[in-house]
Amino acid sequence: MPDLTRRRYPEGQDCWHVHFGDVQVGTIARRVGQPHDQDAWQWLCGFYPGSDPGEQHGGTAPTFDCARADFEAAWREFSAKRTEADYQAWRDQRDWTARKYAMWERSERLPSQQAHR
Repeated sequence: MPDLTRRRYPEGQDCWHVHFGDVQVGTIARRVGQPHDQDAWQWLCGFYPGSDPGEQHGGTAPTFDCARADFEAAWREFSAKRTEADYQAWRDQRDWTARKYAMWERSERLPSQQAHR
């Protein structure tokens, strides 16, 4: 079973995407514009498609280490309810989105935009 890994999000200075194998299962990031007396970090655990609305968990924490620990606790609960079909639903959506943007980049129409003969 794959471990959770963090990959720095290239467009965010203090933002990491959390992956379980090849599936992005959450985010841990520094909150921007927060007063100094509020939690500096936020986290979100879950993915869609592959889960129902309301199943994702999120919160804030004072430090990165606290946010990571909170994320990992939420992940244990969230992942216990996932099946391989849930992960595959996310992969299928990821792959379809990549194909769609590649078609747009080539100025091609999607099949649903083709004229029927």
